[in-house]
Amino acid sequence: MEYETVVGLETHAHLLTESKMFCGCSTRFGSPPNTQTCPVCQGLPGVLPVINRKAFALGLKTALALNCEIAPVTQFDRKNYYYPDLPKNYQISQNYNDLGVSGWIDLEVNGHTRRVNIWNVHLEEDAGKLEHPEDTGAQYTAVDLNRAGTPLLEVVSAPDMRSAEEANAYMNELAAVLRYLEVSDCKMEEGSLRFEAGISVRPAGSETMGNRVEVKNLNSMSAVCRAIEYEVRRQIEVLESGGTIPSQTMLWNVARSMTGPMRGKEEAKDYRYFPEPDLVPVEITKEWLDAVRAEMPELPAHKRKRFVTEYRLPGYDAAVLTEDKEVAAYFEQVVKAGADPKLASNWVMGEVMRELNERKCGINELVVGPPMLAELVALVATGEISNTIGKEVFAEMAATGKNAGQVVEEKGLKQISDTGALEAEVQAVLDANAKALEDLKAGKKQTRGFLIGQVMQATRGKANPKMVGELIDKLAAQ
Repeated sequence: MEYETVVGLETHAHLLTESKMFCGCSTRFGSPPNTQTCPVCQGLPGVLPVINRKAFALGLKTALALNCEIAPVTQFDRKNYYYPDLPKNYQISQNYNDLGVSGWIDLEVNGHTRRVNIWNVHLEEDAGKLEHPEDTGAQYTAVDLNRAGTPLLEVVSAPDMRSAEEANAYMNELAAVLRYLEVSDCKMEEGSLRFEAGISVRPAGSETMGNRVEVKNLNSMSAVCRAIEYEVRRQIEVLESGGTIPSQTMLWNVARSMTGPMRGKEEAKDYRYFPEPDLVPVEITKEWLDAVRAEMPELPAHKRKRFVTEYRLPGYDAAVLTEDKEVAAYFEQVVKAGADPKLASNWVMGEVMRELNERKCGINELVVGPPMLAELVALVATGEISNTIGKEVFAEMAATGKNAGQVVEEKGLKQISDTGALEAEVQAVLDANAKALEDLKAGKKQTRGFLIGQVMQATRGKANPKMVGELIDKLAAQ
């Protein structure tokens, strides 16, 4: 039997606020355990929460960006459950009146557009964190409440994805939207972006959903994709052998690359939701929504399309350049400084990103500013230096902060385009490679590339390769 994969994702993102969702404690990452707590986030008796206005505004901005219908009045609810790192034994979340509902996000996968519906966007507070000792014989687990109460945005998708590849596209697109909005830094290694995957299979063509398994403990997008692929294989094997799939929560075992059961899957009724009595409902007026819309930046999908139409870039280039908002802005500034868009794209995707990866820094920390790169691109485009020399010049610019013209002048890297001087270099190479010259005359065209390479090596890459080829053809014909 043919089976269809069905995937939905729950996304949790820490919001970029300096204080927690319902108290004034810091949200700074990496502080010593339990140094960022107070009676409110510790859940002590007699305390009252206060809504973080910035967190609410960031959630509202995200709901609008995801094309959601915004509730005119929203409120917070109590989600009741016991866990050691949840000090109140309940979580303040949203259930009855979510911030946004019925949204969508479009994905480009293998040249096709897949629309993934968004069931809801809501705000809540994060739990703390359990620290398990490395010693397997230890009889304790430590609790760090620094994270407890951190503003958390949850985005719940419909089960509209049909493969791990589509899920990967969804995760990357959603993370890009959150970064563009400056809602979250999306650092999965710090836990500020987390995904939980709801996975099921069903006979191809069926409209009936199979029993869903929810997989947790996914600390990277690649782990999400591997978990989906594993679960799909496992569920099909169970069904083919006559078994059934229980609805349960599974953990992803990174070391063994497989899922394992954690507990039965909870339903909403298990959490005994009821309206949070200590927080008033929030009215979202038309004026408020208009103000948020006016501040919305250009989002990744629109920017990709604009780069293709305005700069005539291939779709691949546009996707790479717009993945990061600052990189996209840098590219546009390079073009504004006079560089050809496609050449600028090549340099940004090549040398610039390589430099950023090696230095492990953001593009705003790069000493080669957009006008400096535009000057270098122009030197290569006009033939004053070769592309190979251009890469050498860029490396020197990145290391010293000098502009391209200065580096070329100081190092004597200007391309040799003088016919007389170049002909002497070509003749010397031909004299030193008589056998290769005879092969070229005999019709072995691949030898031409070898001879060009020898001239480029002899001139330390400063020869004009087009002129070198023409001179080789001319001298070989004599």
